[in-house]
Amino acid sequence: MSKKILLRSNKLCLFEYFLLSIILIGAFLVRLYSIDSPLADWHSWRQADTSAVSRNFLKYSFDLLHPRFDDISNIPSGKENPQGWRMVEFPIYNFLQAKAASTFPQKSLEWWGRMISIIFSLGSLIFLYLITKKYLGPKIGLFSAFFFGFLPFNIFYSRVILPEPMMIFTSLGMIYLFSKWLEDGKYSFLYYLLSLILAGITFLLKPFGLFLFFPLVYLLWRRWQFGIFKKPHFYVYVLMSILPFVLWRVWIAQFPEGIPSFIWLLNEGGIRFKGAFFRWIFAERLGKLILGYWGLVFFTLGILTKPSKKDGWFFHWWLVAILFYFTVFAGGNVRHDYYQIIAIPVVCIFLAKGFNLFLNPPPNFSRLITFLLSLITLLFMFAFSWYEVRGFFNINHPEIVEAGKAVDRLVPKNAKVVAPYNGDTAFLYQTNRQGWPALVNSVDYLISKGANFYVSVSFDKETLELMKEYPILEKTDKYVILSFQEKK
Repeated sequence: MSKKILLRSNKLCLFEYFLLSIILIGAFLVRLYSIDSPLADWHSWRQADTSAVSRNFLKYSFDLLHPRFDDISNIPSGKENPQGWRMVEFPIYNFLQAKAASTFPQKSLEWWGRMISIIFSLGSLIFLYLITKKYLGPKIGLFSAFFFGFLPFNIFYSRVILPEPMMIFTSLGMIYLFSKWLEDGKYSFLYYLLSLILAGITFLLKPFGLFLFFPLVYLLWRRWQFGIFKKPHFYVYVLMSILPFVLWRVWIAQFPEGIPSFIWLLNEGGIRFKGAFFRWIFAERLGKLILGYWGLVFFTLGILTKPSKKDGWFFHWWLVAILFYFTVFAGGNVRHDYYQIIAIPVVCIFLAKGFNLFLNPPPNFSRLITFLLSLITLLFMFAFSWYEVRGFFNINHPEIVEAGKAVDRLVPKNAKVVAPYNGDTAFLYQTNRQGWPALVNSVDYLISKGANFYVSVSFDKETLELMKEYPILEKTDKYVILSFQEKK
């Protein structure tokens, strides 16, 4: 009898991994959508800044302590930045992108940036499945992996050239391995050490990951309650995981010109708890972009589902951590939708819980009707979310790509370029040159700082005046390139 049970268990396990493999393959394929498109899609300015650091590793050297990007203006930090220092997250992601592009040059730097994000995203999917399976069972684990794999919002942000996909991977790995350590098994210390390493990387990539201490502390409380304060492991974990981030912040303080202004992230315009705060985060982003309106049904049911003895309030504390993050960094979350990427894993978990409840209704509910409603709700959720997200993949201004290629063809590699685009560095990135993304100060001032050429995709009054004064290197109906090396 025991052999039959064991055989059945093994078959179920194999089937479970087969389904997970199908989800992984599908998630990989949908993330290949527009992978070869130019770096001029949604949030291309932030992606360009990230990719520029990687490109400059290839141009200069793989100096992780001195990352630089293309913008040498005073726009980001308010200080002149002639070296183009870019002192934000520790450039682990950039190192991987540049190293992959140099090792396998058959594909572009941008392609490799997206592929690395995709690989980390698939790793995140596996960790999310393992975490959910551990506390809620394999079925809900597969559901959470499914939602993570195919939510349109997450598809786009799992293949962007940003450090966020890597940070999601390291943070989920941190949580899963931390939970494994608490089991006190044979490999307990190894789990502890690996979780500690991933925690340190998480905070180096994005200090927002510190909010994920909330669910970890809850797990510790469930295990030892007040006894956690007597555990040296607790203090070592906290101090050692935060230490790399502290050291990095101390180091970059020597380069204030390379540190973008960040105070606005907290409460720009006093937005916190105002009507616009709730509208943008919970209606526009969570309700519309991420959940496509109809997904709110699953999400709400998932929150209302009574916790089991095994998971307790673990996932709810995880959700509380995200709410605190939204509140503390209200300005950043209202202004930019990619700030909500950190919320996707726990959102998928509650979606999975709610969806599972739909498929397993109480006895007084019609199983057929609830099953049909669950499919309709699922279909509408994905359809309406995709309707909102599909425009993120569009290249709305292909002229900046065309003009950038012309600059790269006509202008010396060491030239400094003025590429006005309302301060957006996406256009400057296309030129493959350092320079200015706007006409800050006067033209004479920029020339004195090393500006050699001017390129514009807008024939506005400013550009037309400059065309009268400086020689035209190339002009089409889409762009014009001027030389500042001499006047007409």
